[in-house]
Order: sequence, then C-alpha cells, then structure tokens
Amino acid sequence: MREYQHTVLDRFLRYVRIDTQADPQSETSPSAEKEKDLSRLLVEELHQMGISDAEMNEFGYVYATIPSNTTKKVPVICFCAHVDTAPDASGTDVKPIVHKNYDGGPIRLPDDPSVVIDPAAHPDLGKKKGLDIVTASGLTLLGADDKAGVAEIMDAAHYLMTHPEVKHGTIKILFTTDEEIGRGVDHVDLEKLGADFGYTLDGEEIGTIEDETFSADGAEIKIRGVAVHPGYAKDTMENAIKIAADIIAALPKDRLSPETTEGKQGFIHPTRVEAQLETATVELILRDFDDDKLAAHGEFLRQLVADVMKNYPNSKAEVVIKEQYRNMKNVLKDYPQVTEYAVEAMKRVGLTPVRGSIRGGTDGSRLSFMGLPTPNLFAGGHAFHSREEWVSVQDMEAAVKTIVELVKLWEEKS
Repeated sequence: MREYQHTVLDRFLRYVRIDTQADPQSETSPSAEKEKDLSRLLVEELHQMGISDAEMNEFGYVYATIPSNTTKKVPVICFCAHVDTAPDASGTDVKPIVHKNYDGGPIRLPDDPSVVIDPAAHPDLGKKKGLDIVTASGLTLLGADDKAGVAEIMDAAHYLMTHPEVKHGTIKILFTTDEEIGRGVDHVDLEKLGADFGYTLDGEEIGTIEDETFSADGAEIKIRGVAVHPGYAKDTMENAIKIAADIIAALPKDRLSPETTEGKQGFIHPTRVEAQLETATVELILRDFDDDKLAAHGEFLRQLVADVMKNYPNSKAEVVIKEQYRNMKNVLKDYPQVTEYAVEAMKRVGLTPVRGSIRGGTDGSRLSFMGLPTPNLFAGGHAFHSREEWVSVQDMEAAVKTIVELVKLWEEKS
C-alpha cells in the first residue's frame, strides 16, 4: 500500500460534519432519525465503489459485501463500526480542524479557547509530534468515536475494490446505529450478515487489540415514599427525593466508583435520577470483568438499599437489575486465531501490538455472545465523548493497512 493515496481523511472530515448524535430518551430505533443521514451516504459511496448489494435497513444499519476473489474456502470476515455519536457533548455543527505537522504542544481550540488539549493530560498526544492531528473547533465533540472506524473500513473497502490482485475471502461490512446508548446490535440479523468472525474498529491508541470487556448490568431503584402536606408532615412524611439522595450518598466514596477504580476493578455508578416527593427512580450501571464479582456488586447494592430503607419504615424501594452485556473474553478464548491474526497483521504493517481490556463495551461484546466472535481493533481516536476528542491521520491510515493485511492473512492461512 506504499503508493496508495488514502481516502480515509477526506471521508472522516465528511462524516463528522453529519450530526448523528444518539438520543437515550428516545424509544425508537434508531433513536434519532438523523443517524440515517450518514448511513444513506455510506450506501451511496459503497455503490460508487462497485459494492452493489450495499443497503440501509429501517434501523439505519448498513449491510454490504465485498465478494471473495480467491479459490480457497476462507471464513467470512465482518468489519463493523457505528455511525452514531455520544450524547455527552454536542454533535451538532462539528467543524473539524486538521493540525498538520503537530508541534507537540497544547492545542487550543479556536471557537472556545478555554478548551485546550494538553499532552500533559493526554499522554498519547505527546507521542504524535510531527503527525497530523484532527480536532473539533471547541464547541462540540469530534466524532472519532466511531466515525474514524467508519472511515477506515470505507477506505479499506475502496482499496480492496481497486486492487483485485489482493486475494481475500468474502468480506462483510456492517455499520450500526445507537451503539453509544447500548442498543447498537439490537436488530442485527446475523443470518443476513452471514459472517463467521468479526472485528469492530472502535478502539483508541494505535496497535491496540482488545479481546476483553467489562461484563455489564443495569440497575433501577424504584422508590415510593409517603407524601403529605408539608405543614402537617411531622412523623409522617417520608420524602422520596431524600430517600434517593440517601441511597446515592451511601455508595462507597473510596472504591467501587469510576473515579476511584482502574484496570480490572469494577464499579457501581449512578447515571440518572428522577425524583418527586412521593416517587423517585435512580438508574445505575454495574461493571466488572469477572461475572461473579459483578453479581456481588448487585447483591451489595440490594443490601445497601435495604439498609437505607430501615430509616423509612413506611416507604418501599424495589431494585431491578438487568443484564446488558458480558465479557467477550468468555467467547473469544475458544477462537484464539481471531485475535492472533489481528496481532500478526499489525506486526506486518510495522506496529507493536498491545493486547488490552476495555473498561466499557463495544458492539463486539454482544455480537460475540450472539454467535459472531468479534474483538475490537484500534481506530485511533482519543478523549471520546468530549470536546477534547482528537485523532491522528497517520493512525487512521495504519488502521486501514491493518484491515487490508488482516483479510490477506485469513486468505493465506485458509
């Protein structure tokens, strides 16, 4: 690929300008109709490449196939990324800026100079001196999560369609919606997809391959207090707002929270509170790499709520815990070649592979348990979900090269 003129940057700059922010309060799929705007463009561009079966379905998912050009029987490989962006920061009117030949210092964003991307706070940025860095303008997130992954898959598809001398098996492309709000693969049709193994392009630093994620549960605490007129409330009122506050205040301050944990440590994290005098709801997420420890976090939460409720004898609190996804390592350990081939592909393009664990989840987590073993590869983005988000152009190009080398490897080893 030394002489190849990458299209990944042009595609990325085009894609991030399209607002695809997911809406966690919506019950539709996709949660925001505007997510389909990018999906429609991707289908059009895939058709232009000659990928004739590319289509978008009612959920905004894009399915496409690059046909095999080898006589070998090769497992069908899927590359997946998501088109939506997170609701944590604005995704409207994104203005990407390319900082060419980055000088290694802090990057102050022009539309809000108070937003500074400093290598002191972003150690990986300090490694990118001399490279080209893409940021937003200071008012929005960038959308590298996961439009970098989308652009990389699209550039790799373009390369393969224009270089038929590169032998490969059947390749499937899948772009999903609503990954950022936990619904990314709710409507994936694996029979239609027809893949044997998959890779998501949704990771961070160059060279990273992640075959382990959190296991995840969601918890909802439904509280019913005792409401009476506040002028006559003595010894009677049990305020649901205060009960919710007491439950949250009772959570550990020095452990079991995102702000006090790292590595393989799990946590219990309140994410939303809706409260009135008589009723309140507290939503939490529970995370751990070990399923037994995750279950223990659930029991800890139930006991904590029960202890708080002893102070409110006439009120009730129900704790409902639901499974969200599970550690994909539980599946991928039975298919070591999927990860090993990715490691080898990275080495072939001159990268130093780093095996990692995701303190979060990807579409690959659920796809793996649905029957499609799917580790996660780097896409190059950093500081996801924030106005300080950034990505290196050269890292995105390295991801494209990794995809191409990976499909070559699967063909070679078949």
